[in-house]
Amino acid sequence: MTDRSDIQSNTYLTFHLDEELYGLNIQSVREVLEYTSITRVPRTASFMRGVINVRGHAVPVMDLRRKFELHEAEQTVDTCIIIVEVELEKESTIMGALVDGVQEVLEISPEQIEPPPQLGSRISSRFITGIGKLEEQFVILLNLQELFSQQELDDMAATQESEPLQADLEKAVE
Repeated sequence: MTDRSDIQSNTYLTFHLDEELYGLNIQSVREVLEYTSITRVPRTASFMRGVINVRGHAVPVMDLRRKFELHEAEQTVDTCIIIVEVELEKESTIMGALVDGVQEVLEISPEQIEPPPQLGSRISSRFITGIGKLEEQFVILLNLQELFSQQELDDMAATQESEPLQADLEKAVE
């Protein structure tokens, strides 16, 4: 039996990316916003789209299509930003996730959830809490703490800081 202690509730907000259905534990979801203008922040990873204004606060927005290395898609009337609360460095942090569209809130019992597959997939299994099985379809349940992990954000920042140095070194060698 797999330890499912990281699954706090059986209720998930489901959303689409490409043709796949994903789920986030509803306890981490603060709200769903219509797509709004995103202010790009220079020298961030491509999947960090920028920040939006949420009631006077700058909230970083991650494009989940880019994060999962999916092809770019047209923005539609369904495109939205899911505002979530995650813990980074032992502090509650508000982040946004840009998705193709929200579907519904579902109850998925622990018996309907299988552990993440260990297949070569476009999405690292560390981002996946489990796979929910619902009649004819699967819901990929995402692990928000890994998706928005401090380690990954720190690694991304370090990479961004080292790129100009690398470019300067390459010019010096020429």
